[in-house]
Amino acid sequence: MSGVSEQTPSMDSFLYLHPSENPAIALVSPVLDASNYHSWSRSMMTALSAKNKVEFVDGSAPEPPKTDQMHGAWRRCNNMVVSWISSADHSLFLRFSGNTTTALLVYVDDIVLTGNNLDEIRHITNLLDQTFKIKDLGNLKFFLGIEVARSRSGIHLCQRKYTLDMLSESGMLGSRPTSTPMDYSTRLHATSGTPLSASSSSSYRRLVGRLIYLTNTRPDISHAVQQLSQYMASPTTAHSQAAFRVLRYLKGTPGSGVFLSATGNLQLKAFSDSDWAGCSDSRRSITGFSIYLGDSLISWRSKKQSTVSRSSSEAEYRALASTTCELQWLTYLLQDIHVPFVQPAILYCDNQSAIQIASNQVFHERTKHIEIDCHIVREKVNSGLLKILPISSSMQLADIFTKALSPSIFQGFCSKLGMMNIHSQLEGGSQQ
Repeated sequence: MSGVSEQTPSMDSFLYLHPSENPAIALVSPVLDASNYHSWSRSMMTALSAKNKVEFVDGSAPEPPKTDQMHGAWRRCNNMVVSWISSADHSLFLRFSGNTTTALLVYVDDIVLTGNNLDEIRHITNLLDQTFKIKDLGNLKFFLGIEVARSRSGIHLCQRKYTLDMLSESGMLGSRPTSTPMDYSTRLHATSGTPLSASSSSSYRRLVGRLIYLTNTRPDISHAVQQLSQYMASPTTAHSQAAFRVLRYLKGTPGSGVFLSATGNLQLKAFSDSDWAGCSDSRRSITGFSIYLGDSLISWRSKKQSTVSRSSSEAEYRALASTTCELQWLTYLLQDIHVPFVQPAILYCDNQSAIQIASNQVFHERTKHIEIDCHIVREKVNSGLLKILPISSSMQLADIFTKALSPSIFQGFCSKLGMMNIHSQLEGGSQQ
């Protein structure tokens, strides 16, 4: 039986799929509905451009013949793109009528309804009750483990009960708190320590999974959890000890959370950073960014980059590209919900080489392997979406998402993340 030998596409080809890609990835968070198709499609195109897969939606990459050596690669990429597009979230619904804005968020059988017109909210609540027989719990105080406290100053989001339950189940309620979630003097390795037993490995995975959900309101543990999540497949005693250190850190401030201020200038401000070759096992760099709307932290990330960077400038620029895509999505989101805001967004970077690459109109040997990232950032700068400004490393707030820091530096950055602990008078314990 004769067959066609399949050819492996090069890494810069739109037919290349990185091993880390999977069909469950949600490329964009804006919900596609009848009112926001154009902004949703722009956001999706931005995300596909970042992954070098625009050809599958603009018609420039038709399916090759089955006898073509690239047919298999094309089918795999096409199926992946289809899954990304079809997996868009359909849990947020928006309604606009004149000056009235109403938003309805659904998760299984839990609903959050908000807006700027109480009569409209009551009308929708009555309609839902007539159709589904819902129970109105009043003002939002608790949703999916997230506790909501409101005042004239703003909204505080935390997961205190979730954290205390996790500490109790892990037997860490009586532990001595630590001042940082990670030891800055050591780095984790895949071979650190001795392998855990099957039952202990299962407990480790469950604990890290719960910590991942906790990062929804605890940006201060994002980097530590990102490090721990790399070793889910084969955890060791060293990884387990590091996980319990995070619990000891949480023991000191279980009620800490994100504060969203009710006042301030509505302008997106982002801090982008990277730790070059920060992964001890793969030597891939760590991307970290934090994005503020006014003085409120609304988006953050600590993630290992998908490929090895040949220089610190390249690593920084990949981080810039990731932050740019997030800023583009947030811009579309604010436009979709009709929130007026100041443009352009400000993007702070502490690497002069990366800033120069963004303003350089000519691609050369140094940048050819990150040309797509260069195009994305430069296009958004030229369109007026964002403005890149330099910042000193000591003021780079995204540093907390790229590496473990000493207690003094860590606490300084934490105070600038906009976090708050409204339960501080109820909590105590010495830290070391």
